[in-house]
Order: sequence, then structure tokens, then C-alpha cells
Amino acid sequence: MVKQCAILFGFLALGELLVFVTGLRLPSSIIGMLLLTASLHFKLIKLDSIKGLADFLISNMAFFFVPSGVALMCYFDIISAEFWPIVVSTVLSVVLVLVFTGWTHVLVRRIRFTKSSSKCKSDNSANSTDSIFKSTQSDNNHDFIK
Repeated sequence: MVKQCAILFGFLALGELLVFVTGLRLPSSIIGMLLLTASLHFKLIKLDSIKGLADFLISNMAFFFVPSGVALMCYFDIISAEFWPIVVSTVLSVVLVLVFTGWTHVLVRRIRFTKSSSKCKSDNSANSTDSIFKSTQSDNNHDFIK
């Protein structure tokens, strides 16, 4: 467990060092976690070397939100004064994220099926891009039921 903590805090310190040296305007913890993710991806560090600590931290994640929840209570007067702008911006941002995610999904599916249909061209007109896309649309109508 000590080795796992040393690895995790080492990447946190490396993120701090990069922010200090380069003057990046990103949180050092985010940079440290990105470096850790890259190290795991490129197999510089084995997943087993930090798995125990990562599982522990994830299973106890709710405790990390207690200080921020208490801090919110200290600023209740500011939050109550700006309640409606907070609610409106939250609702609008959620709606925009859902809309753009849906559009992106449709666009990616169209591109993927266009490429897949061009790879397996056939003399049969039933295998055209439009029929493939229409069949996948009818299949998608049942995705939410499953």
C-alpha cells in the first residue's frame, strides 16, 4: 500500500512540478492524473501496482464530497441570491450536452455505416448505404427497451 501511495503521490508531485515550471493554467492534480493515465496506457506502470489503492479510493469516494458539501453551506446566502441563474444555466447546459451528444452519435453512426457499406459493395441494391442506415435506425428503436 505504501508503494501504491508513493506512485500516486509521485504523479501528483510531477503534475505540480510541470505546472510550476511551465506556468500552465491547469490544475496540477489533473496533469498528474493525465500523466498517470498515459503511463498506464503505454505500460510504463502496471495496473496491478496501483489497483489496490485505486479500488480503496473509489469505494470511499463519497467521503471526499463531504468537505465541499459543508463549504456550500458556508455560502448559502450567495447561492440563494443567485438561485435562478444557477438553475437556468444548469438546465440549459444539460439540455445542450444531451442535444450535441445525440447529434454527434448520429453523425458518427452515419460515417461508420457509410465506410462499412463502401467496403462491402454488392450488386444487390438492398445493401446500399441508405438501406443499411435505415435498418440500423429500426434496430435502434428497440435499444431503449432492452
